[in-house]
Amino acid sequence: MNKNVDKVSVWCIVSMASIPLVMTLGNSMLIPVLPILESKVGISSFQSSMIITSYSIAAIFLMPVVGYLSDRLGRKKVILPSLVLALIGGLIAGFASWKMEDPFTWIIIGRVLQGIGASGAMPIVLPLVGDLYKDDDEKTSSCLGIIETSNTFGKVLSPILGSVFAAFLWFLPFFAISVFSLISIVLIFFFIKAPKEKDEPKKFKEFLQNTKKTFKKEGKWLLSVFLLGFFAMLVLFAVLFFLSENLESVHDIKGITKGFVIAIPLFLLCIVSFITGRKIKGNLPTMRKVIIVCLIALSASIIFVGFTSKKLTLLLIVTSIAGMAIGALMPILDAIITQNIKKEERGTITSFYSSSRFAGVAAGPPIMSLMMKDFLNIGYISAGVLGVVLLFIVMKCIKVDEIEN
Repeated sequence: MNKNVDKVSVWCIVSMASIPLVMTLGNSMLIPVLPILESKVGISSFQSSMIITSYSIAAIFLMPVVGYLSDRLGRKKVILPSLVLALIGGLIAGFASWKMEDPFTWIIIGRVLQGIGASGAMPIVLPLVGDLYKDDDEKTSSCLGIIETSNTFGKVLSPILGSVFAAFLWFLPFFAISVFSLISIVLIFFFIKAPKEKDEPKKFKEFLQNTKKTFKKEGKWLLSVFLLGFFAMLVLFAVLFFLSENLESVHDIKGITKGFVIAIPLFLLCIVSFITGRKIKGNLPTMRKVIIVCLIALSASIIFVGFTSKKLTLLLIVTSIAGMAIGALMPILDAIITQNIKKEERGTITSFYSSSRFAGVAAGPPIMSLMMKDFLNIGYISAGVLGVVLLFIVMKCIKVDEIEN
């Protein structure tokens, strides 16, 4: 096992970490630009939210299929073509914004292509880490912490980079996504050496039966993890969308300054994610306790976002607490899924988990666009109540002895 671990080079880890970084930039980088898009393209707040949602919806339904293909064909053979699609999607959206008078439809087409690319890249990283580190839970947890930190670091960079690029040309972020995808393609092609399979991949019928058995046996805690991933991303992207609109309309903070302000809670999210990934070391009882604490902190803080919306300092404190709770939660969910599912079904199961996360990403902005005008406080209070419901589900369904057996 040590021999296998030694083969996982620093550049291999950097290459894997580039995937969630690029996919996160591909979505989150556009959030601070949405008010500009609304003005330049002549669209409503709800339509601008569709630019985020179309990316995520395309990924949601394809991820389980791509997970199966990665189990059968190999992780790298699925990731590379997917990143190429993400690159092409960015070019389509960018050129449409640049050259067309009414580019909205083509922007959505480009975003859908990027979402398809994300479906074949983002969820495959988790099982790839498990493949490379075999049964070393501590090193797997540490690497997954780096991967999740890369994801969250992308969220920190996104509002800043998006604002900077848009300051030069409002549609430049679309082209930037393609450039970042190209960098990731090069890194993965040269530096990721996935272990060769000694056994023949299972036939689809046998694979389907095994997957059904996995859900039947592990269904309670798997569903709980899926719900937690959905809830965390729903809250995060609803808050980010709200901040982008609120900072301009209420606090008159725009452009690059707005990008840095949005990055404050995301920066704290990133730091906590990194620390959590380094500390949990595959310890399931500790992970369960941290999940409970995170849900309590997230549910308590999110209730006050609407009430503090006109007081910038309090708003940033509340959203930062929520961000830190999400930052601690995500690497734990990654580790639980990766370490407790057999390799043969790992790609598919993690893809269902990634689909649940992307469903939250897809739902957050449009729900917030509909609620923030007249039902802001009701929306955030409802989110807090939902968090409490999930807390009881976790306490009932995520049990250490059942998962480890």
